[in-house]
Amino acid sequence: MTRFDEIRASFWSDSTHGVQPPLTRELVAQAQTALGVTLPGSLLELLRLRNGGGVARACSAFPVNGATSWCTDEVPFESLLGIGRRAGMLSLFDSPFLASYWGLPRETVLLSSSTGHSWVALDYRPRGPRAEPTVVWFDADFAAELTLAADLRGFLAGLRAPVTDRTVSAALP
Repeated sequence: MTRFDEIRASFWSDSTHGVQPPLTRELVAQAQTALGVTLPGSLLELLRLRNGGGVARACSAFPVNGATSWCTDEVPFESLLGIGRRAGMLSLFDSPFLASYWGLPRETVLLSSSTGHSWVALDYRPRGPRAEPTVVWFDADFAAELTLAADLRGFLAGLRAPVTDRTVSAALP
């Protein structure tokens, strides 16, 4: 069993908050057209299991070398946006508006936010809209960005349970 298979089997939490209706081919096609990108297959595999929502605690943080505004050695990944238009819920369809609002690059697709001020995103700038994107952490308040992984599978493979009691406030200059 590959690391991705292990992650896929235990990725989602029991919470139903933020879950969109089941993913369809039509929704995927609409999202890719609206966003102007090809979404990674590993993302679509996860969203076919459950279309967004809370992530299991064991997969809710990604380790980094050095402090961010969130913590001394990790960034949060507590939820994953789905693809849908359920009223009152954010989805990948909201990514262009949210990127513009927070001053983030438009060539990104926002996957998760812990506070609205920081985001984990697919970054299509390095390779273009049809290639596999890198995964980046953006902090809008500090105009900071940090590349987390070369691709989404690599990011997912690095997820872990969060380290507790290590949060720092405004660790970035």
